[in-house]
Amino acid sequence: MTSLLDEQAAHLLRRAAFGPTPESLAEVRRLGTTGWIDRQLQPSRIPDGRCDQVLARLPLAGATPGTVRSRLPRHSYEAFGQLGRAAVARAIWSTRQLYESAVAFWSNHLHVTAPSSGVWDTRCDYDAQVVRRHALGRFADMLKASARHPAMLTYLDQRDSVRSSPNENYARELLELHTVGLTYKESDVVAAARLLTGLSVSSRGTYAYLSSQHATGPVQILGFRHPNGSANGESAALAFLDHLARHPATADRLARKLCVRYVADDPPAALVARLAKVYRDHDTAIAPVLRALFTSAEFAASTGRKLRTPFEDLTAAVRALGLGPERSGVRALDALYNALVSAGNAPFRWNAPNGFPDTASLWASPAAFLLRCNLHLNLATGWYPNQLTRPADLLRSLVPAMPRTHGALVDALALRLIGTRLPAAHTTAVLSVAGRRVSSPVGGAVGADAPYLIALVLDAPAFQLR
Repeated sequence: MTSLLDEQAAHLLRRAAFGPTPESLAEVRRLGTTGWIDRQLQPSRIPDGRCDQVLARLPLAGATPGTVRSRLPRHSYEAFGQLGRAAVARAIWSTRQLYESAVAFWSNHLHVTAPSSGVWDTRCDYDAQVVRRHALGRFADMLKASARHPAMLTYLDQRDSVRSSPNENYARELLELHTVGLTYKESDVVAAARLLTGLSVSSRGTYAYLSSQHATGPVQILGFRHPNGSANGESAALAFLDHLARHPATADRLARKLCVRYVADDPPAALVARLAKVYRDHDTAIAPVLRALFTSAEFAASTGRKLRTPFEDLTAAVRALGLGPERSGVRALDALYNALVSAGNAPFRWNAPNGFPDTASLWASPAAFLLRCNLHLNLATGWYPNQLTRPADLLRSLVPAMPRTHGALVDALALRLIGTRLPAAHTTAVLSVAGRRVSSPVGGAVGADAPYLIALVLDAPAFQLR
């Protein structure tokens, strides 16, 4: 029987991390949930050597534009591939789990599709300098960093916006997706596009403010007023971005989106309102909002109200099985990444600028479930990817003390892999594949059936829940 503390720890690690492991559960028990959260909110203090060793094999994942250009032919997809594989590795093996979860959230919010045209050399730097640098900092700083990064300026056509012909694409997405949501008027988009002219990209592919291309003239946008009388309007643009970051509609929208990510598809209105106030009271700081969310009564009561995406299912399965990175190379990461491509959920590959949806309706299809089942079996058997390091006896690593009956064995596997026993009918279904009954003695007869039993436990509806 699991204790209340164990249940709370497992729930926290299913949401704030990419799935529980024995080590992370022990850490939450030792520190308590609040202590674990506070430690995770200071990721630079957490050693991460094993993950760092894997990332060293992906040197372009955080590389500067100049480095990418010097090492790759123009419009190569290699840097995109390394960036995606690094995201998979970090989610599985990083000890800075809450930070990596926050990075994934903000990458999806300030989304720049990878691969996509024109950002082959800048997208990795965007990840490092915009999202990873500010993921637990202030949203206002992250928003301004994104607005001055060549990847975002290229992706949403801002680099082509000039005073004689302002391009409205970035201005519209800045309002609708990045900040206030659908609270703007068309006149706000037009005015914002004019104000933002001049934010551009130099001939060297770096950010540049081109004062000669800035459209002057007074603006009024969602309560922001500025005379905008100078061709050097960068300061006006930055002031506007600060205004948007601090806008009450932005606070409400970000609070709701965080609750959808971490609490429920239809989140409690009272929690959204409280988190929006924390965001405003702390001048757009992200860490206090996350701390308030994960320590809330609503979060504690939300067990079973989120479905894992394919990315989360894969990372949670590898973590639950205790599989380690390959000893050299990245062939296993290639395989894991390609499995996510097939599932439609590989990091950064959502084609539209709104980022991956985070509700169950997109990920709950029979086809998606079949892909998960196949992946679970491949991981449990070691068939694919076979380069991952694994315990010599996977079953014994999961259930060190072998129970007497197959029913008790499935119970033990479910407690270890999911944190709860399966319903009786599910246990019977799992055992039917091996031709066993709940009362069948284990003895030495598990043998070749073990990987199938493990995979079928991972297939259970309870494992699909975040």
